[in-house]
Amino acid sequence: MAQAPLPKQPSQPRGKRTAKAATTTPSILRIAAIGASAGGLEALEQFFRPAPTHTGLAFVVIQHQDPSYQGMLPELLRRFTSMPVLQISHGMIAEADHIYVVPSGQQASMSKEMFVLEALSGRPGLALPIDQFFLSLAQEHGANAIGLVLSGMGADGSLGLTAIRSEDGLTLVQEPSDAKFDSMPSNAIKADETAIVAPADKLMSELLRQLTHEAGYAAPHGHAAHESPLHALIALLHRYTGHDFSSYKTNTLYRRIGRRIALHQLADMGAYVDFLHANPQEIHLLFKELLIGVTHFFRDEPLWTGLLESSMPAICRRHGETDRVMRAWVPACSTGEEAYSLAIIFKETLEQMGGGLRLTLQVFATDLDADAIARARLGRYPEEIEDDVNAQRLERYFIKEEKSYRVCKEIRDMVVFAQQNMISDPPFTKLDVLMCRNLLIYLDADIQAKLIPLFHYALNPGGLLILGSAETIGRYTNLFASIDSKARIYRRIDSQGRQSLQFPTRTLPAMPPDTVEVNRHLVHRDSLQQQAEQFLLDRYVPAAVLINAEGDVIYINGRTGKYLEPAAGKANWNIYAMAREELRHALSSCLHRAMRNNESSKAEGVRLDTGGSGSSINVVVHPTEGLEHLRGMYMVVFEEIKETALNLRSRRPKTADAAYLAELKRTREDMQSMREELTSANEELQSTNEELQSTNEELTTTKEETQSMNEELQVVNAELHARMEDLAHANNDLKNLLNSTEIATVFLDEALNVRRFTTHSTHIFRLIPSDVGRPLSDITNILLYPELQDDAKQVLATSTHKEKQVSTKDGQWYKARIMPYRTSENVVDGLVMTFLEITELKVMEAEMRNAAGRSN
Repeated sequence: MAQAPLPKQPSQPRGKRTAKAATTTPSILRIAAIGASAGGLEALEQFFRPAPTHTGLAFVVIQHQDPSYQGMLPELLRRFTSMPVLQISHGMIAEADHIYVVPSGQQASMSKEMFVLEALSGRPGLALPIDQFFLSLAQEHGANAIGLVLSGMGADGSLGLTAIRSEDGLTLVQEPSDAKFDSMPSNAIKADETAIVAPADKLMSELLRQLTHEAGYAAPHGHAAHESPLHALIALLHRYTGHDFSSYKTNTLYRRIGRRIALHQLADMGAYVDFLHANPQEIHLLFKELLIGVTHFFRDEPLWTGLLESSMPAICRRHGETDRVMRAWVPACSTGEEAYSLAIIFKETLEQMGGGLRLTLQVFATDLDADAIARARLGRYPEEIEDDVNAQRLERYFIKEEKSYRVCKEIRDMVVFAQQNMISDPPFTKLDVLMCRNLLIYLDADIQAKLIPLFHYALNPGGLLILGSAETIGRYTNLFASIDSKARIYRRIDSQGRQSLQFPTRTLPAMPPDTVEVNRHLVHRDSLQQQAEQFLLDRYVPAAVLINAEGDVIYINGRTGKYLEPAAGKANWNIYAMAREELRHALSSCLHRAMRNNESSKAEGVRLDTGGSGSSINVVVHPTEGLEHLRGMYMVVFEEIKETALNLRSRRPKTADAAYLAELKRTREDMQSMREELTSANEELQSTNEELQSTNEELTTTKEETQSMNEELQVVNAELHARMEDLAHANNDLKNLLNSTEIATVFLDEALNVRRFTTHSTHIFRLIPSDVGRPLSDITNILLYPELQDDAKQVLATSTHKEKQVSTKDGQWYKARIMPYRTSENVVDGLVMTFLEITELKVMEAEMRNAAGRSN
């Protein structure tokens, strides 16, 4: 961001983006949305199994599913949770201690506590149902929203998780090493570095622990918010990051810091400050917590349509057909989507206006977050941008790569990215467009009142100022005229009653009172040696100041009134603001050389105008890398040139000429140094370009190989599908064959459990389909065959079949045959029992015996 440390713009839900800001009204019910994909069923089981029946939360499960597939997730979830599991229907109201499942082929969103269902949007495989629900949950429930990302492929859920975090919601991610597919968790962690990361079976306990601690933590109100320990925390952040958070809205500060306090289970902010002192790495995570960036291409489509149709053509026509470079500034650019969107709109404007205009646009995109700037410079974005950028723009301005899109060179060359703090760093000027959206709402009123005139100063007459949907120019109607009040587009006007411009400055927080008292106490305890050393320092050591890399004054030795003076307005202890005008160029040049070369730098014979009598000094800058506690700082020494030295120079040209010559020499040295740096950078860029070309060739080869493998996999898949159909036909044929023989057949495994049976078997055994897997001895039958189990075990042991005629309770006879079940590898894997009815044969035998008896 090109501003004080701020959260970046919150996003609107895809497909339902409006100008409405996210609600901040607390919801009675907290909803935990869970996104999962491949491998998600196992993760869901591990997450829900330890869950208590009463959590006070409503859980919503969103999975990637084939729209044509009738999912069985509700039935599966009921196996390992005691909470009711329901499939969502349109208009259903969420209730606590329930689990809701989004049905196949549908995407869900929230309207307060009501579910809204609609047909799944996007092409197959590219729909983002998890992001869709997360974004709507963040918009509707704000800080009460909870998002969890579990195992899955792709990056669905990352944008939504960041949106929840931007609204101060709670975010959790499954540990990638614990996930069966780590793509979704890994991408979610990259998007939200401050999310709670834990194995799936620990996430429920982490979630409940966090909510319990949040319920017991309350931010101070009123005057206490401006006192320590928050004051000490701001000073600590300034010391380690160089950025001042004092302009941040206090309520938002407390909410964001409260997340970290709850995460570490600390009692209050004082304990958290102590924790920061003991764990400096936590300062970086807290800094990232306050720099949440949520943005995407062409956010708020009506705004960009208005720019393309009216505002941008109007400002282009003002420049006529002259060859001119227009300038635009996009502070708080985050990862660059908005800056690239502006460049694309400009190109489309020129194309629709015809070829008569010879204009180009240079976009300066700045942000406070160095990581975001690095990603923006790459210009590479995931496939999910297809949801924001239409097909024509994707084909015209992007290059398709594996699972990503890269901004084309034509658009990339139009944008320059830089890290900048808009509160303290100088602004870009002579601008035609300044786009600063959804940023001012996070600053206090005093800073907003200074930035609007600053925007007016930076813009050319008639230039465009574009603010966020929840921002206005306030009382500065004499500086800007509204062009589109709904889209918040303004035009710079010149006003006779214009107020004097007051640049924003970064100020160091004052030391807490207890620190001052400690310092006074230490002064009283100074020893004789310390006082003697101080006497020598005051009289014989040149005046000097210790500064950090940003120029903030840390320590002053001696009398520096001749060289430094407090700047008018709010107290600002920065050497660039305090240095006398004659010293500023020499001081800046020396500091630049010292930082670049990490060695002492000196500017000689700098002329000072001290009320009619001139004097000259040498400015020396020494890096302090060799001292552990002063690492990263610089000592600036002001050496007075004695009168005798001035007299020796009296034989040279006049003092003014000598000063100009010295200044010219320093300028030439600086220019030579910059030329060498540019040459070196150009060589590095050429080398990088060659490496990129080589990488591109390798990627092309890899893409062809991947495409070939994909085709082979499709062939294998088709073969497997055909074999499955053959197997299904064979299974049906076998079933019909067995049933057509009218022979009762029972298949048993090695433990004599029922594996399969034919329809006629039910005439002998009381078998039903659910009896598969049960021991045969548990099934009642009508056979008068008590040794059946023994015979079965004997056949299993000897692998020799057994045959016997047995009768039934109703007087029927069967020929029982027990045979070993042999696999294709000739391994005995159970038994086959067949029962052939021979009642008629037995009757005939009896009749023949009776007839033979009578004949005898």
